[in-house]
Amino acid sequence: MSQTNVAFAERPQATATLHWHNLCQHQDLVANSGVVAWVNDCQVALFYLPGNEQPLYAVGNRDPKSGANVIGRGLLGKLGDDLVIASPLYKQHFRLQDGSCLEYPEQRLDVWPVRINGSQVEIGLPG
Repeated sequence: MSQTNVAFAERPQATATLHWHNLCQHQDLVANSGVVAWVNDCQVALFYLPGNEQPLYAVGNRDPKSGANVIGRGLLGKLGDDLVIASPLYKQHFRLQDGSCLEYPEQRLDVWPVRINGSQVEIGLPG
């Protein structure tokens, strides 16, 4: 399978050299849904959208409004041209591409580059 990258949100780490780390197996992903993985003391929600130009996204699992780790259980959708995840608690929408919140600009999810490399799902970490 080909490698697929996710763009960084605009932040200082975006320009750092990436090191790719195995996160899980491709078979662990659930099509059109989220799964959660643990990376460097942080929960990361992975969303796999087969058939999309960019089929894999990695965002922070922590809802910034409630503080609960629930984003991986949110509902995927599209608002305008944006692929979004709706928080299951307060229903605010976050862009999968950059983690920005449509309703509350001060809220944001962290995002990571992620790719499928053969049977592995890899996440890009700075350093």
